Amino acid sequence: MIPAYNEARLLPRLLATVAAARAAFHLGESAVEVVVADNGSTDDTVLIADRTGCRVVRVAERRIASVRNGGARLASGGVLCFVDADTRIHPETFNAVLASLDSGRVVAGATGVRLDRWSPGIALTYALFMPLVWALRMDTGVVFCRRADFEAVGGYDEGRQFGEDVQLLLDLRRLGRPRGQKLARLRGVKAVASTRKFDSHGDWHFFTELYRLLPLLLARPHASHELADRYWYGDQRPPDKPSLER
Repeated sequence: MIPAYNEARLLPRLLATVAAARAAFHLGESAVEVVVADNGSTDDTVLIADRTGCRVVRVAERRIASVRNGGARLASGGVLCFVDADTRIHPETFNAVLASLDSGRVVAGATGVRLDRWSPGIALTYALFMPLVWALRMDTGVVFCRRADFEAVGGYDEGRQFGEDVQLLLDLRRLGRPRGQKLARLRGVKAVASTRKFDSHGDWHFFTELYRLLPLLLARPHASHELADRYWYGDQRPPDKPSLER
């Protein structure tokens, strides 16, 4: 499931890698359904998704948790995978996800990511978060779980402006614990994530402003915050020109 808002520039790049992973899936390409949840794009995002055979759902509310949940509701499969539109996935992603869940020891997990560029500021930010990733076994990239478990925890928390992805994994970990299941960080199938937030806000922006959101995430997760609005929802990404023929 791919949430998207004005992603005409990067969505084709992701969909090409999804097509390669579908082709490599041992249950066959048709076993993987691709859903794009469009959040009111004004560019060719929907047209691109339609032309490449994706199922498209329109979600009006400008909140990432709502967009992800809207895509999940449209999906028909028993396993859900979530990935952002500015990412590229590994060809063996779907094989690795299914093998992990079929082991019976895993309730949910993620592939992890490599970044498409590095700098001192990006490297230090990455290094700051990696001990938490290792300790909590919570990662990003392609996030996956079984539909039944996703529904059991209520999906993504739509009261949150941000941090909904962290909360989902915490909820799933809690669900899996009595069953002897854990969160998994898959090996060898890392996605490649763009650094466009660093491109837009600067390579040191975590240390200059974003760190101020951490207390809010921990103490008041459902509170509104101007910085969160600007950081996650202020990027309008105007449509590229010229557009595709309609």
